[in-house]
Amino acid sequence: MTQETMRQGLAGKVAIVTGAARGIGQAIAVKLAGQGARLVLADLEAATETARLVGGESLVRQVDVASHSQWMELAAAVDSAFGRADIVVNNAGIYPYAAIDDVTEELWHRTLSVNLDSHFYSAKAFVPLMRRNRWGRFINISSNSIGLVAPRMSHYIASKMGVIGFVRGLANDVAADGITVNAVLPAFTDTPGTSGLPDEMKNRAWQKQAIQRFALPDDIAGPVTFLAGDDSGFITGQALVVDGGLYKIS
Repeated sequence: MTQETMRQGLAGKVAIVTGAARGIGQAIAVKLAGQGARLVLADLEAATETARLVGGESLVRQVDVASHSQWMELAAAVDSAFGRADIVVNNAGIYPYAAIDDVTEELWHRTLSVNLDSHFYSAKAFVPLMRRNRWGRFINISSNSIGLVAPRMSHYIASKMGVIGFVRGLANDVAADGITVNAVLPAFTDTPGTSGLPDEMKNRAWQKQAIQRFALPDDIAGPVTFLAGDDSGFITGQALVVDGGLYKIS
């Protein structure tokens, strides 16, 4: 296999990435584009800079991932523009840092809606398109925090643990359609989304890793790209921890 063939391993595929305007989502979009995929860049804000970075044919849409109707509108737009959907990366998420006394009912529901409900909505919107070609990939971003000591994150951890359960269940439902469903569990990563978290929390995390440095968006984008391709076709219902060796096997 030539280097060019390897680089274009996703040629002809259409990939939807949420939270694509910056950080991990932007890095994933760029990596997938480098493999030849056509990108659909979804975010609350227009991901114009990411579109510039990926180049080529891309579709930019402003989407609230907590809205079922907006997911259905996005699927219709993708179908109209490309006539197919192959890869969905559910990366969009929020990280409200609050002790349980300060977690309001509104904050609880918003966290669960953005971080977990959106994954369900994505499946309702895009499984039918994937079934046309009997090939598909869902890669849902969870978090290694589900196995760590992380105070003031009970609502966030609940949402990210829920992702694991949904991945496992959905993988069983769609395997016969040629669709795989997996989760990636990143460490705290150096992105705009985590910039507001206390430095003490971030430093405490990476100093306990085997690889002692702060995770970068590209560290997460590589494993996501692997799960998006043909080489991962026999992997489904799994949770891949990408955190420099912090999460301990148990």
